[in-house]
Parts: sequence; structure tokens; C-alpha cells
Amino acid sequence: MKDPKATPESNSGKQAASEDHKSRPRNKYALACALLASMTSVLLGYDVAVMSGASIFIKEDLHVSDTKLEIVTGIINLYSLIGSIAAGRTSDWIGRRYTMVLAAAIFFFGAIMMGLATNYAFLMAGRFVAGVGVGFALMIAPVYTAEVAPTSARGFLTSFPEVFINSGILLGYISNFAFAGLPNHLNWRVMFLVGAVPPVFLAAGVILLMPESPRWLVMQGRHADAAAVLSKTSDSSEEAVLRLEQIKSAAGITSDSHGMDVWRDLVLHPTPMVRRVLVAAVGLQFFQQASGIDSVVLYSPRIFEKVGITSKSQKLGATVAVGFAKTIFILVATFLLDRLGRRPLLLSSAGGMVLSLLVLASSLLVIDRQTVGGKAPTAAVAVSIAMVLSFVGSFSIGLGPIAWVYSSEIFPLRLRAQGASLGTAMNRVMSGVIAMTFISLYKAITISGSFYLYAGIASASWVFFYFFLPETRGRSLEEMQQLFEGKRWMQRKEMEMAGDAEMREDHCVAP
Repeated sequence: MKDPKATPESNSGKQAASEDHKSRPRNKYALACALLASMTSVLLGYDVAVMSGASIFIKEDLHVSDTKLEIVTGIINLYSLIGSIAAGRTSDWIGRRYTMVLAAAIFFFGAIMMGLATNYAFLMAGRFVAGVGVGFALMIAPVYTAEVAPTSARGFLTSFPEVFINSGILLGYISNFAFAGLPNHLNWRVMFLVGAVPPVFLAAGVILLMPESPRWLVMQGRHADAAAVLSKTSDSSEEAVLRLEQIKSAAGITSDSHGMDVWRDLVLHPTPMVRRVLVAAVGLQFFQQASGIDSVVLYSPRIFEKVGITSKSQKLGATVAVGFAKTIFILVATFLLDRLGRRPLLLSSAGGMVLSLLVLASSLLVIDRQTVGGKAPTAAVAVSIAMVLSFVGSFSIGLGPIAWVYSSEIFPLRLRAQGASLGTAMNRVMSGVIAMTFISLYKAITISGSFYLYAGIASASWVFFYFFLPETRGRSLEEMQQLFEGKRWMQRKEMEMAGDAEMREDHCVAP
């Protein structure tokens, strides 16, 4: 059966773009834009990882309790809600580029404040400022990348934010390891101050080198500027023309992208299609964090301590291995997203996470019950470490990048920035909840019980992905509405096509 979603004109344009793409290397200009935009995500990754090691020394230097420590560790995720929610409206107002510059500037001041903190309250203030910057960066990077990327490489390019989150995590772990030998009143401060360096170069790169999103330019009526950007970021001139027409059509249907109308149509009175898109995006971001990834990333030193690694340098060295595992698997995922599709990777990722968490929880239970004289069973220790690496690898090859890819590509143009900001807000809420409760949780139900709980949540995520998330690979951003309207749209379209066929037959009958 012919694809009911395609018109002859769109089919010819897609075919020409596809044939031209096969004869050309990957669009280097779009690749450069995606790389530069996604580098803003380094800010989140670095902060998350550097806090995992810095917290060891903050506790000793500032004499804070475990409760205060888990609050200051995870509170940045709740603070980032302000940035992620504000970023949707801000990016529609000042543009995607300058929203990235704003994110870098805010995080820069936050990193300086954290590095110069003299007490717990000052450190908390720095976490607040940095959190707002993280929220801006986390929301805008995948949105911009999805809007500038050609359809053939959108999954590859839109996964870059997660690549750089993982790169930031690796850099944060390396920073922990590198500066751990300094005096306790100095080491954790240097770790934070180093985080103020990347935003300076990121902001300069965005201002000097990055074009504005073509979709934002169309929304501002700057069609010639949008055409110029599309001509550089498309795989062919035909695709550039087709993309511009699709964007203009989508923007023309609902040209007002500002004000309360957007929130009304997105949250208060959504159509069935918008409701399904919103549930998909928010649910995906919920499960990305609720399955416990931040517990492993933030508290891996405590996990390794539980399995018998007591030296600070050894614990921090083991976290570097976690960072390498996450980075390697996310790099693999970037090359598979547009080849295998979103659903196969998501389902495989969730399955791997469930298995890893179950085995990790079981091995930690064995360690709890069979540790004698401080000596844990060697086999259980080895399995625990392997399962930590397996868990972060499973997460990074699917759920990690796809949450951002999927959420940034499924919303209609008018609702995209605010819709993505709601998904990011859910991500940050759950990340904050997980980060601020893990120590209390494992003290209440044991560390093995905590990971059994996360395994149950990961199992629920597999069911959600299977039933609620359709495949989006190979579809333009403007075709997502048709995809999420589902069977009813296809049935209506088939009826229209059948009616057209009957009309053609009637015209062919001689009078």
C-alpha cells in the first residue's frame, strides 16, 4: 500500500533529497552547527559528575550532614526547572542562539560562586545560579539541533547533546581525580572553578560562528535568512526548498507562537494529537531519570565503597571508568539512531537496564549478607562493578540520547519550544528527586532494595515505550503531526483517497 501520508510533491522532493544524500558525504555545516549547539550540554554533565567527587571533600571541609549533602547535590536539578521552563518562551523571544549565550553566562557566574563558597549557604546560592543556566542549556540544545538538522541525519545530530552531557560527566570525573590530592579546603573549590572555563569559549563560538535556527527565522518572517541557512544545512537544494515550504506551511497555520495561547493549546485544551505528543515527551523524560541513572552517576563513589573500595583515589578512579563507559556507548548510539531507529534502541536499552539493575541489586544483597571482617565476596564485588558499567552503558546506548532526540522532534512548530521545556522540566524534577533521596532511600530500604526499586521502574518504562512511542526515524519534523494522529488519520486519508479515485473514474466515463 502506498504511504497515505505522502503527496506526489513531497515524495519527489524526498526521493531527490535521498538520492542526492547517497552521493554526498554528511552535511558538514549542519554537523558543525549541531556540535557547537550541543556543547552547551557539557555544563550539566560536568556539574553532575564533579559534584559526585567534590561532595566527599565538601562534607569534611564544611562539616555538613548526609541530609544536607544530598540536598545540595540534587537541588541544582530543581533549580534548573526555572531555566528550562523560561527557556521555551525566551528562545521564541530572543532566538535559539542568544538563549545559548544566556545559558553559558548564567552558568559561568554560578561556577564562580560555587568555587568561592565559604559556607553551605553560599554554596547553595551558587547551585541556584548554576542550575538556572543548566536548565536553559538542557532545553535549547536539542531543540536547535533538531531544527537545523536535515531529516536524514536528525537522529545522529540530535543525539549530540547527550554525547556532550556524557563528555562533561567524564571531564567532571577526571577533574575529581586530578584535584583530589589538593588540601581539602581547596580541592573541591578548584573542581568547581574549572567549570567556569568552558562557558566562555562556548558563548564566543555561538556568537561568532552559529547561524540562527531556520524555523525561528520563519516564525519572525525572515524567510530569506531561513532559506540561506537551509541551503547550507540540507543535503540538497531540493530538500532545502521542501524544508522551507514545510516550515512556512506549519508556521502559517498557527503563526502566533507567543503568549498564553500556546500554553492553552499545549496543556489546558490540547487536541488528541497534542495530548499524545505531550504524554510521549513527558513520559519519556520521566522514565529517563526515574530509572535511577543519577543515583549511579552522582553516588558511584558510595556504591564502590559499598563493594569494598575504600581508598578515595581508588573510588574516584573507578568513577572515571563509569564516565568512559557512558561516553563510549553514547558514541555508538549516535551512529545507530538513524540506521536502526528510535524504538529498537529504546526497547533494547530499557531491557539492558532492567537486567543490569536486577543483577546489581542481587550482588549487593550478597555482599550485605556474606561480608565477613570487612572482606566482601570477590565474585560479588566483580559482578557489582560490571553491572554498574553495564547499566550506564545500556542507558547511554538508548534511553539517554533518545529522550532528547524524541522530545525535540515530535512537537508541532508552534508548540515546540514550550513543549520541549515541559519535557525538560519533568526530567529535572525527577533528577532532583532521585539525587536528593538516594542516601535516605538506601538507608531506609538498603542499597540493594533501592536498585530493585529502580529495576521495577525501568520495567515499567519498557512497557510505556512499547505501547506509546511510535517510530519517528526518517520523518520530517512537519510530518510528526500526521504520525501522532495515528490510525484515525490514516483511515480518514484512505477514505479521501478512495473518494478521489471514484471522482477520477467518473470523469473518465463518457457522457
